[in-house]
Amino acid sequence: MTQLRIPAVFMRGGTSKAVMLKEADLPRNRAEWPGLFARMLGSPDPSARQLDGMGGGVSSLSKVCVIGPSSRADADIDYTFAQVVVKTGQVDFAGNCGNMSSAVGPFAVDEGLVPAPRDGEALVRIHNTNSGKIIHARFAMRDGEAEVEGGLAIPGVSGTGAPVRLTFLDPAGTRGRGLFPAGAVLSMLPHGPDGRIAATLVDAAVPAVFVAAADLGLAPGIMPAELDTREDILALLEDLRCAGSAAMGIAPDTAAARGIAAVPKIALVGAPAPYRALDGSLIEAGEHDILVRMISAGQPHRALPITGSLAVAAALATPGSLPHALAGARRAGAGFRIGSPSGIITVEAETAPGPDGIPAIASATILRTQRRLMEGRVRVPAPSADEHALPTGE
Repeated sequence: MTQLRIPAVFMRGGTSKAVMLKEADLPRNRAEWPGLFARMLGSPDPSARQLDGMGGGVSSLSKVCVIGPSSRADADIDYTFAQVVVKTGQVDFAGNCGNMSSAVGPFAVDEGLVPAPRDGEALVRIHNTNSGKIIHARFAMRDGEAEVEGGLAIPGVSGTGAPVRLTFLDPAGTRGRGLFPAGAVLSMLPHGPDGRIAATLVDAAVPAVFVAAADLGLAPGIMPAELDTREDILALLEDLRCAGSAAMGIAPDTAAARGIAAVPKIALVGAPAPYRALDGSLIEAGEHDILVRMISAGQPHRALPITGSLAVAAALATPGSLPHALAGARRAGAGFRIGSPSGIITVEAETAPGPDGIPAIASATILRTQRRLMEGRVRVPAPSADEHALPTGE
């Protein structure tokens, strides 16, 4: 069988890893991209291991980033994110990955796509084509390359690295329907044959559905390994996610929503409580403002998607939302502290009063680290004539 040889870089961005590709090295016909990306990652794989590709068997390791020339005057590059669903091979372009956004600027500079100082601070203005939003990435340069060594530790990644400061400008309304696309800060979603459950449906950096863990009879500090064993709960959360998708106008109905895996995200939220992170460390209730357990592409996330963290922060800033009601006492002048399975994630949000008590969110900022792991060529079996149009989620 003929194999394609495509120049590629393998990078970690935050708590995710992805194959990084230049748009110029890919087929001009974008209809060929989904099938190509699925084969590249090793999906579909019912065993969820992706042994025949570059993926790692979980959603946070089954990603592709494409970088090319900017289509906007206020950005230096275009960045398109693809989420490959591990078991089915569905390739979804509906949302961005905030974690991998931290690798995009350093990739662009190191590949010579964007000029930067040999030493000092680089600024790369990124246009994310999935959301239509602009992200500013600031990071240190040393000897002509993006710095990777530094003292920043982030939950879920061992050791420390050089910080990448990501600022998401005007993050609300990635689908064009504002911060609360369902038209209310608190919505009611169908739950079971005749019931309904309260939910907050937010669109900031990524659309997200928040439901209270207690309303489903769950402890807010439930860990991903336990959620993995609860197929009943995962199925229920998927039903609620699809109902939220239809309510937000992302999909016309719940059936169509099942074909869009990347958005909205869905998360269990709860009041602060002590819990042990995945590394065994004890997180005290006073160290965070809210507990969050998020599902990404059908799998419990081991930390939090960064775009999902920004959506949490937007909800925390809005009186009447579920996260706001559940949050503990706020620290004056501090960022929002989110208790994830891997530890505390802090998001800074610049807000201003808006109509009806809904804040206007000018920007949201978070620190991540990144590292280039490998560079070379990825080999992919050439597609057959009828094979290159796997579902895209659009």
